[in-house]
Amino acid sequence: MSELHKFVFEGLPVRGMLVRLTDAWQDMLQRRQQAGGYPEAVTELLGEMAAAATLMQANIKFNGALILQIQGDGPVKLAVAEVQPDLALRATATVQGEVADGVPLSHLVNVNNQGRCAITLDPKDRLPGQQPYQGVVPLFGDHREKLERLSEVIEHYMLQSEQLDTRLVLAANDRVAAGLLIQRLPLQGEANLSGSGVLRRDEDQIGANEDYNRIAILAGSLKREELLELDAETILRRLFWEEDVRRFEPLTGEQGPRFACTCSRERVASMLRGLGTDEVESVLAEQGQVEVGCDFCGAQYRFDPVDAAQLFLQKADQPPGSPGVH
Repeated sequence: MSELHKFVFEGLPVRGMLVRLTDAWQDMLQRRQQAGGYPEAVTELLGEMAAAATLMQANIKFNGALILQIQGDGPVKLAVAEVQPDLALRATATVQGEVADGVPLSHLVNVNNQGRCAITLDPKDRLPGQQPYQGVVPLFGDHREKLERLSEVIEHYMLQSEQLDTRLVLAANDRVAAGLLIQRLPLQGEANLSGSGVLRRDEDQIGANEDYNRIAILAGSLKREELLELDAETILRRLFWEEDVRRFEPLTGEQGPRFACTCSRERVASMLRGLGTDEVESVLAEQGQVEVGCDFCGAQYRFDPVDAAQLFLQKADQPPGSPGVH
């Protein structure tokens, strides 16, 4: 069962989390098999994104979806992982062309160094006129060198966005998607991804906290195979056996990471209404029905001419000022 472990180092300004997506990750991949599945390198990237997004969502106090998105000019045009506040998650990727096994991040999404990583926080109860918060960073470092691992991209993002040191270890295959996050705690308050002010004292601590540096080095020694194959208890004991680690009750089952898709026939109907009568009737004339598939879970939603007419009839029958159908 998929699980999330949180822990702190007693008396030190360092916290950590370890996530292992097993059944949740396999469920996502099995649903994708209906559309042909992903190449091995894309599976690994998307699994790492799912693990990283889960860690980031669990690391902040935010009532809304966290969306991790990578877009570029390689065969992977777009990859998205979305995690809700209750750790329900989903992920998808759009691939065009051939993808060789074992290629680095730049070959997938950053061939000409134009790729971007975006992290979006979309509030669940958004106020009128309120826009989601989004932070965007390139897929290269301070000297325009291509970053070849997703973990490096997110570490770079966290340093720029929060001015807090972060060490991230990620790994994924077709069975497990896992990640280990170690982060230096802010000196005052709690930093977050939504644009809060950062104290100068936190900036002054970047790279200078010896306790964090020691623990980050230990975390960085974790090998990909160990992260994928060992259980959480073994990993934490092997890495931090000399540290005073206080662990919290792991989150599993309905409280832990799990696959869930937010698509629905009602949402698709609303989207079709947005396209307008002419566009929908054009598709009906050509294909006899409107068929929309969810990229995340593979669900297919079909609307025949009667269904489509009902969509716009419902809209026309609503009195002025009445709420739409959701």
